[in-house]
Parts: sequence; C-alpha cells; structure tokens
Amino acid sequence: MAAEDLEWERSKISNQDLNMMKKLGLMKKEDAIREESYPNPPMEYRVSFVDHLIRGLSAPIHDFLRGLLFVYGIQLHQLTPNSILHISIFITLCECFLGVPPNWALWKRIFCLRRNASRNATYNIGGVVICVRTDVDYFDVKFPDSVQGWRKKWLYIHEESANSVEHNIIPFDGNAKIQRRRSWDAEASEEDKKATEALMSRIRQLQNTRGKELSGVQITAYFLRIRVQPLQARKNPLWTYAGGNDANRLSSDLSAKDLEKLIRRISRLNKKDPVPSSCRVEPYSSTNPLPEPMIKDLIRIGSQFIGYREYANKAEEKLAEANNRADTLVQKLEQSEAARKKAELVASEAKAEADEAKAKVANVEELQKRLEDAESALNEQKTAQAAREEGILKRLKSQIRRTETQTNQGFDLENPVDDPLLDTLSYLELHGSEIREGVSNANAGLSTLFPYFFPKKEEPPTFLALAKSFNSEDLD
Repeated sequence: MAAEDLEWERSKISNQDLNMMKKLGLMKKEDAIREESYPNPPMEYRVSFVDHLIRGLSAPIHDFLRGLLFVYGIQLHQLTPNSILHISIFITLCECFLGVPPNWALWKRIFCLRRNASRNATYNIGGVVICVRTDVDYFDVKFPDSVQGWRKKWLYIHEESANSVEHNIIPFDGNAKIQRRRSWDAEASEEDKKATEALMSRIRQLQNTRGKELSGVQITAYFLRIRVQPLQARKNPLWTYAGGNDANRLSSDLSAKDLEKLIRRISRLNKKDPVPSSCRVEPYSSTNPLPEPMIKDLIRIGSQFIGYREYANKAEEKLAEANNRADTLVQKLEQSEAARKKAELVASEAKAEADEAKAKVANVEELQKRLEDAESALNEQKTAQAAREEGILKRLKSQIRRTETQTNQGFDLENPVDDPLLDTLSYLELHGSEIREGVSNANAGLSTLFPYFFPKKEEPPTFLALAKSFNSEDLD
C-alpha cells in the first residue's frame, strides 16, 4: 500500500456534525457515509469532507474553483479546510464587495501555493496550503491554528448534473501525487497589475476606511448568514442576491446561536470575541445594486483581463504537446524495452553457450590431464619394462657365453631380426637344442652301461639321477 493510502481511515462523523450539515442544507438523502477505510466513490459521487462543506463547498463546483484546481494540478482532497475558506472569502469579496467576478489576475496578486508538511510527515490529504503573499496586505481571516481530525470526517456527495461538465468535480484519484508546478508561484504580469490596480485599491479602502473596516470574519459570516455556498456553481453572482427567496440558498436562515457556533468553529474567535452580526460595508445585492459606472468598469476590466481560462487553454495546449511527447517517449521506451529484452535473451543464450563451452573446456582439460597421467604411467611402465628386458638380456647373454664355453660350440644365426632379446633367445634355443640332443645321447649311453656297472641296482628314472650314479663313490 502506498504511503498516501495510510492517511485514509474509516470515516468518523458524529451525529452532531450530521445534524449540523442537515440544518445547513449540505446533507442530502443520496449523500453517503460508507464503512470503507479507503474512498471508492460510486459513479456521480465525489469525496468531500465535513470541514470543506461548512466552509462554502458544494457540488457542482464554481468554475473559478475548478480553474484553480486545473491550473495548480491538484484535487480537492489535497486542499486544507483553511485553504477552502480562503477561496470562499475571495469569491465573496469579489462578487459582493468589489462587484466583479473572481478572476485569476487578482488572485495571483494576492495568493500563492505551498506544500503542507511537518517535520515528521508529508501529507497528501490536505497536502497543499493556499497562502497570502508576504508582500500583500490582506484581510485578517483569523483562521484556527489547526482543524483537528478533519481528515477522518470524509463522505460521498452526489454531484448534481450541471449544464456543462466544466462545473463537475474532477473524479477522485487517491493515487494522484502532489506535484509542485510553476503555477504555484505564478505572479501577476504587468498587464494583470494594470487591469487589477483599481481592485487592489478598493481592497485597501475596504480594509482601512475608519468606521467601515471590512474583515475576513465579516465576509465569512456574511456568506454563512445568507446560506449561499460561494464555491458552488450558481446561476447568478452574489451581487444579485435576492434575500430569503434567492434560488441559490441551500437552507433557511440559521438561528443566531447556530450561526455564532458555526463561525467560532471555523475561526479562532474565542468566547469573549464578538461575532459580527452584519458587515460594516453593505454588500452588493438586489437591494444594493451595482452602480452604473461600476458595471461599465466591470466590462472594461473583463475585456482587459487575461483570466485563467486563457491560461488554462494555453496549459491544455502545452499539456497536449507534453502528452504527444510522452506518447513518443512511451513508444521509444517500449521499443527500447523490447530491444533490451532481446539483448537480454541474446546475452542469456550467449551465457548459456559460454557456460556449455566452459564445461566442455573443463571436460577437455580433465581428459587431457587424465591422458597426461596415463602417458606418464605408460612411460614409467615402458622404462620399467625396458630395464627388465635389459636385465633379462644380460642374463641370457651370460648364459649363452657359459654354454658356449662348456659345450665348445658357437652358432651364427641365419636370419637375425635385429631384436637383441629375440636374437639372444634364438641363440639360446640353438644351444638348448644341442644340449637336449647331447643329454639324450648321454642318457642312452649311460642307460646302456648302467647294468654293467650296477648290476644289483635299479636304473634311475631320470638322466640327472643316472648321471649322478656314475659320479658316485660306488665306482671306486
């Protein structure tokens, strides 16, 4: 699960909050509080928060709010409750006290965006804060230092069909991460400053006219009192507000007690601070219409103003170009990925072949070593055999010499084979043949003579015993 998902948990909205929203006309029958721990809104439903709704948000949303979300690249759940109230006050200021529609040029002169993060956490829910620029003198809104537990009070609101989809809230995307854009710090151009200088002067006048100082709390109390949500798409601007019968009202008037309780909840007014019952400057309405010169000036300002729609159109063109580049990059990336996979496959096959070749080399090396060992053993055996044959040859030659000396008989081979051992054996065979023949003749002669010399003895069975008989002392 992504780190952003861990911020969500099962919604916990008290009965007191439910009753308050019903009283304010913010809770419809089709709105839903689910048992889910992570938002998954049905079709035509959007994710919202109790503390957003009581600060002026309702569906379908005002086109200026939708434009801000588009230009800044954020979603509603990424804005803090105080940021929602900033936008509500700005729209009310423009329509009720300046007599102009809310516009991007004036907004840029006053506000910028900042990332909402603490030392220990970086938020996605309420991760963006709308801030007044440090060089701008703006109304003291008296925001509370923090809005406790607001992230746990989420619900689904049914988005009523609008005449144009431009009023619809962007579908909830819990995976959308906050990406800082250059538009967060976008400053008013010289043309914007020139077109809005009269409005800035009027704001300073509203703040500083003695006895008629307008405050952020007065503006907040006004839109809560008249029961019109500034951030809701409306048929008519607030300068045409027609009182209790106005078509944009969500509910009947609140009691003084309920109104005071609500104002104290969304501000840091304590029990000792008075809650304004009216504005020190009368807002424009059907009973206090815009003066004719101001209407003409409004048309002039509108003709000079380069608003967020033009900015959005340019941004859309740039976004389309970026999408085309992204598509091209994706295509190249896919091709690169295919090439990479092919290269990996080739490399894998090459590695397998290399491993196989390496194994074969190892087998060859092992066979070569075994062959060398066998050759070494064979050489040792040959050396031993040669030494043995040489010893045998010496003994045979010695025997031949003794035989030649004893028999006084020598031989010459008729067909020598030039093999010393075989030729020596041939000599030995010749001598043996002669010796066998001589022994046979001697045995025959001694056998003939034996009866004469040893008439009383039995003739020995062997030649050696017969010969020994003639060499014995019995002949003496």
